[in-house]
Amino acid sequence: MDEFAHLHLVGKSPQFMAALSLIARFAACDATVLIQGETGTGKELAARAIHYLSHRRNLPFVPVNCGTLPETLVESELFGHTRGAFTDAREASIGLIAQARGGTLLLDEIEAMCPRAQVALLRLLQNKEYRPVGGGQLKEADVRVIASSNVDLRALVKEGAFRSDLLFRLNMLAVRLPPLRAREGDVPILADALLRRLCNEYAFPQKTLHPRSLALLQRHEWPGNVRELENVLHRELLLTSGPVIEIAAIDGDDAPREPGGETVAEPFKVAKARAVAEFERAYVAALMTRAAGNMTLASRLAGKDRSDLTKLLKKYGLERNRFVGTGAPRAF
Repeated sequence: MDEFAHLHLVGKSPQFMAALSLIARFAACDATVLIQGETGTGKELAARAIHYLSHRRNLPFVPVNCGTLPETLVESELFGHTRGAFTDAREASIGLIAQARGGTLLLDEIEAMCPRAQVALLRLLQNKEYRPVGGGQLKEADVRVIASSNVDLRALVKEGAFRSDLLFRLNMLAVRLPPLRAREGDVPILADALLRRLCNEYAFPQKTLHPRSLALLQRHEWPGNVRELENVLHRELLLTSGPVIEIAAIDGDDAPREPGGETVAEPFKVAKARAVAEFERAYVAALMTRAAGNMTLASRLAGKDRSDLTKLLKKYGLERNRFVGTGAPRAF
């Protein structure tokens, strides 16, 4: 399915294709969706696919981690508030529902919602309307809600940690993303797609995996799923100076490595300086890609002064304008 490859959902295993088929069907309607799966299986990507394949594609997609919603301010965060609605409300705020108006609101790690937030969300899903804190007028909630979780919500209901009526509302349409270890034949496809994307982000020449390394990846169980695979490839890409990536081991740093087979023939200081330079250039290129050329944002993300970042760009011949409009990074 080409539309899914474009949305960075890559694979051909029967288990994965079955999940994609459900996602495509869910995109054609407006009902609430619950996406479940282990950490690193791509739940946010699935939510984005539902949004961007739907009629809401040109309107906002707003993801929020439920664990970050403060219990005392949850209704204000979701529904917004008027000026003076509470002690620290010096300015009015529209809230997440209004930010996502016409589009999709993703509630990630829905299991982390406190009881007060669960009640507020249930009311929103039932009535399709809300009232900003301190406001007197009800507003229509023109937003599609998608929830995601990596835990067994039914077990939480039995423990009294999650509302059963909220689960019924969220679980109207459900899809479970398979773990990578169950996706037979998908590791080589994913590894190739990930390496191509990472090389493009860093402006590197395209690199390939040594056959022994690919065999090693296929044998690994991947408890961290696609995210773990991406992290392994990301690290190895930055540590390899040659065109072929050879991975000695996945877990731990016990095995000796000779990146590209080049460092053993160099004095330590020369090899170290070259490795540092390669890292700095790659890091700055990725940073500017993530910040879409915004120097203020890039300096904040890196924890460096803007002047230091400007010097690094100049040092490695990287033009800021080259990164403008590159957009935010994507994770598999």
